[in-house]
Amino acid sequence: MGWSRPVGWLLDHVIYRTSVTGRSNVPADGPVIFAGNHISFLDGPVMFGASPRPMHILVKQEMFKGFLGRVLRASGQLPVDRAGDRSALQLSKAVLDAGRCVGILPEGTRGSGKASGISNGVAWLALNSAAVVVPVAILGTRKGGEHLDTVPRPGRRLHVSFGEPLRIGRKPNETGRASMDRAGMEIRAALAKHVQDTIYLSGQALPDADFPQERSNAVAGSPADHH
Repeated sequence: MGWSRPVGWLLDHVIYRTSVTGRSNVPADGPVIFAGNHISFLDGPVMFGASPRPMHILVKQEMFKGFLGRVLRASGQLPVDRAGDRSALQLSKAVLDAGRCVGILPEGTRGSGKASGISNGVAWLALNSAAVVVPVAILGTRKGGEHLDTVPRPGRRLHVSFGEPLRIGRKPNETGRASMDRAGMEIRAALAKHVQDTIYLSGQALPDADFPQERSNAVAGSPADHH
């Protein structure tokens, strides 16, 4: 995994011009779930490169082809089978239980990045680990009316912002289903608010339109320092 940090740094600071805010919001130790909005296939590597702590992000295995696949692997991302791959959640929980970090793009598929809906994976992990959830706003990896598969030109200005950590816990006499629903709503609301706050403060906007695709249940895996 020696390439993980250099590739993330290269994307953020050489190929693109990435400004990063809120690093002080990331706990220096202990388990952390990074939950970022999703507008481009570059979101994972860019979030990875901007983070003060290493992580791995699981991405649908269909993305691991050709040059893009090599970039994804080199930047610390791992392929996951979207057809009910529960092992990804279990691996992520084990990593968090060890006090490390995972990264998740809980919207599940690239779209407008507004965090209007998220997968249950992030809620399950938050409830079944001692990790805090840090919302991450990622802007600039796709903009205007660009297609979902657009590769941003080198030199584009990107912005990554880490929000205040959110701790999710179970409540007495609350059913498992109710806990999952509440946790999902709290995480979605925190991420959506942080994205909007970051848009206002950075001056960078989300893409003009959403392009719905089949929702992926892929979540995050082991952190870069796990290997």
